[in-house]
Amino acid sequence: MLPATLALIDDDATFSEYLAAYLQERGVAVQWFADSDDLLCSERPFAFDFYVVDLMLPGIDGVSLLRLLRRRTQAGMLVVSGKLAADVFDQVMVAGADMHLAKPVTFEQVALAVEAVYRRSGPSGAQQPTQQLAWRLDESARRLLAPDGAVIDLSPADAGVLACLLEAHGETVARDTLARRLGLSLADDPNLLHATIYRLRRRIERATPGLVPLQSKSRVGYVFRAPLQRA
Repeated sequence: MLPATLALIDDDATFSEYLAAYLQERGVAVQWFADSDDLLCSERPFAFDFYVVDLMLPGIDGVSLLRLLRRRTQAGMLVVSGKLAADVFDQVMVAGADMHLAKPVTFEQVALAVEAVYRRSGPSGAQQPTQQLAWRLDESARRLLAPDGAVIDLSPADAGVLACLLEAHGETVARDTLARRLGLSLADDPNLLHATIYRLRRRIERATPGLVPLQSKSRVGYVFRAPLQRA
């Protein structure tokens, strides 16, 4: 029993290419990231069914990446690394990994480890059911109510962004549309909208451990990838 989707985060291009091909032959849709920051900046970094992580990475290091991923998903996580240190195993397990394999390792061993972890964690690891529950926006009180009961206080700009996304009914809202709604000029400062979205995401992340459904769509705009209703 192998996961349907898997993120492979490893800067060894040759190893990653052949491991990805090996897993793809077994029906796994593999997406390779040579840099941990590339994963985190991708459209849905926390939506994979499984993660295979190296420890010596460009961007944030592997242990920090594990810790961040575990805050956002219950998906299976396997460390495959050649890093040699007495406390490596302890570090990765405390950070949230499910299993550790030391390189050199065969592709068959990696596949067996992925299968063993995934069999225990199951297809619910990515917390999809929670994401599909409705979020509720109370515009008058400027509050966002998460499916787990968390209450997020909003700034006027936050409430404006969410009201615009609510009216889009799950469709992507263009950056220009959001900027006009907030009275921002992208021509004067194209980073103002990005900063507003970033602050809103951080408010949500601090309030609830669930997946944050506010996602960017590269060069287009933003979308709320979960049901959003008025309270």
